[in-house]
Amino acid sequence: MSEKILAVCAGHEITEKEVKDLIANYPPEQQIYLSSPKAQDELVEQLIGFHLFSKMAEENKIKESREYKETLAKMENELASHMAATSVIDKVTLTEEEAKAYYDANPNQFVSEKQVKAKHILVETEEQGKKILEEIAAGKSFEDAAKEYSTCPSKEKGGDLGYFGKGQMVPEFEKAAFEGTVGEVAGPIQTQFGYHLILVEDIKEEQAVSFEDIRENLMDKLLQQKKQSVYLEKVKELEGKYGVERKG
Repeated sequence: MSEKILAVCAGHEITEKEVKDLIANYPPEQQIYLSSPKAQDELVEQLIGFHLFSKMAEENKIKESREYKETLAKMENELASHMAATSVIDKVTLTEEEAKAYYDANPNQFVSEKQVKAKHILVETEEQGKKILEEIAAGKSFEDAAKEYSTCPSKEKGGDLGYFGKGQMVPEFEKAAFEGTVGEVAGPIQTQFGYHLILVEDIKEEQAVSFEDIRENLMDKLLQQKKQSVYLEKVKELEGKYGVERKG
């Protein structure tokens, strides 16, 4: 069965297969969007433009120009060099045993940092903070106080900031949060943004990350490092074989 023809441009038939082949060149996440009728219509227009300019190039004998031939030669060299390098690193593999050995030899690299889960209320003055603290002590929930008084966008979630590690908050806020006690409100704490009341809800202490949790990411990382090492070794080998003289 012949392919459905979507357009004829400068004598060239643009078929569904040509559009599908073009879509296949895009990353998988984009292919989903490009499968819609609207997107395919846009691709047909792109192909029409491509074939029109291709016909123009043929008519103007661009392929016979010196500039074209020089550019083509450069592209051919770049492609050949790329394929040669790829042939070296594509052979590189990494086993799970190698990754586990690295994991076991470097335990300090696989430790999750201490994290704090907290809510806060941000106000402009220390007096406001103290007044709100009194209301909370009298029975008002921290979440309701945050929604009513806080000037931070987190007020919509009752002041919830989720979990955060060191280095993510301004120093004064971080110190109070990490030294706080779960279930108690600290503050008012002054920072460059104003005054904070901080409710620490949970503390996750520093702990080792299991190999299973890190295995996939670790193997990807180590494989890339191994490929880089093999590439550099090959460059050194080729320098000895073909010669390199660096100047400057």
